[in-house]
Amino acid sequence: MKRSTFLKSAVLAGAGLNAGCGRKRCEPSSPVDAFDFQANTANRLSVAMEKGETSSVILAKQALKRIEALERQGPKLRAVIATNPKALEEAAEAERVLRQGKFPNPIFGLPVLVKDNLDTAGMPTTAGSLALEGSISLRDSFVVGRLKEAGLVLIGKTNLSEWANFRGQRSISGWSGLGGQTLNPHCLDRSPSESSSGSAAAVAAGYVPFAVGTETNGSIVTPASACGIVGIKPTVGVVSRTGIIPISSSQDTAGPMARTVADAAALLAMMMGIDENDPATGRQRGRTDSHRDALLSQKPRLGAKLGIAREFFRMHPLVDPVFEKAIASLREMGAELVDPIALPPTSALSRADSMVMIYEYKAGLNAYFASLGPDARIKSITDLIAFNEREAARELWPFGQERLIEAAGKGPLTDPDYLAAKEQCRVWSEKISAVMDEHQLDAIVAPSNGPSATLDPIYGDRGMGDCSTYAAVAGLPHITVPCGDVFGMPVGLSFFGRAWSEPLLVEIALAFEEKTHALRTPQSLSMVSIPG
Repeated sequence: MKRSTFLKSAVLAGAGLNAGCGRKRCEPSSPVDAFDFQANTANRLSVAMEKGETSSVILAKQALKRIEALERQGPKLRAVIATNPKALEEAAEAERVLRQGKFPNPIFGLPVLVKDNLDTAGMPTTAGSLALEGSISLRDSFVVGRLKEAGLVLIGKTNLSEWANFRGQRSISGWSGLGGQTLNPHCLDRSPSESSSGSAAAVAAGYVPFAVGTETNGSIVTPASACGIVGIKPTVGVVSRTGIIPISSSQDTAGPMARTVADAAALLAMMMGIDENDPATGRQRGRTDSHRDALLSQKPRLGAKLGIAREFFRMHPLVDPVFEKAIASLREMGAELVDPIALPPTSALSRADSMVMIYEYKAGLNAYFASLGPDARIKSITDLIAFNEREAARELWPFGQERLIEAAGKGPLTDPDYLAAKEQCRVWSEKISAVMDEHQLDAIVAPSNGPSATLDPIYGDRGMGDCSTYAAVAGLPHITVPCGDVFGMPVGLSFFGRAWSEPLLVEIALAFEEKTHALRTPQSLSMVSIPG
């Protein structure tokens, strides 16, 4: 993928900026805050660096300044759990390369945040838990390594729902014992939703152009929708899971979160790659380069054939019109709609998906703890449960650890119950592909989720439902794009499809984004404003 292809894309081009100045970079002359991350695409920032209007160091300082302003001074979003003490050194090294007139990839030298369940050498990786406080990663996760190789500047680690929101019942999205409660930057009494809440809130609030989240079932697309940004949950196997604190080897994946589709696609292109330590990535063998190039050179797909999962479009009288308007926009951009389609009911899973996750949780966590070395404080899932019981006043006050306890009681991954549940998920997942084949669909469309509910430490998470289970259980790609708002609270529209169809989904999402222009800058309201 040539840098010029990315820069000349009509969708990505920053207003008034062209692809390069055709000379060696000059020294940056702009003040630190001249390129607001909420007002500029990654492409525009990259071009500005090439033209000498800003630099990697200036942008890193800007990100740190923004974090300081909104994390420590106000409104204390608690989206970032730790900053990287070497961020400015990494930015200076990226700047050294850029000053030589080299541009290894389209987003080289830009700042990024990663969720605090990705191992990062020399920094703590905690999953938000006090049990892992001070647990310094011995090496980078595969994804963090890929980002560093791509010249992105790691600014820090984002807060998350503790243990990726898979600890106990009535959990509160965005809360962790170590990081506190992440707030939604659109409205501070509303949930940022699901476990990649810090990554979503940080991008929406303009800390960085993009961030990395992880998803098992909804944890990228749901917070992205709730915070009014783009999130991509890739096909399982596109991105390595090595060095990521796990839940389910069947469903886990990392993915990008950004304000625009093109920026998310560019970050995904840098994240992907074959990892010999994660067999799932072997499925991309022979297609990595073409997949990456396709992600970086997309044009809007106007004539896609889309299936409307109509059962998800009946949420609430105040919410439904927003999604009906989104369907109208799809028609106006030339999409052929099959409305409705009938997806297999999630009730047919009969909790098989939960059973798979619980079994794999125990195996995955125990393997991760073993990777921390003999001196680690927590060596097993039973050690973790015991720690939480000892520290109940700090860890268990809002909700319990029922899922950890259930997982600890499960046997190995050879148990008949696990194998039966996994087979049931496989059979159910094939029905999604059958629907797509029957109607020859490019993608399936559904509301990502309803507007975010208020934070509630008594009742925990609430909402109007979401569509994430389909792509999650089947390991399929899923992208959410802002499509409107309800009393100022954003909602997103989801597109999901066949395995390895990320470039096609990006094309469709680009067309929808270009048609609707639904991205909104957060206002940090104290509560939703009600007319009248």
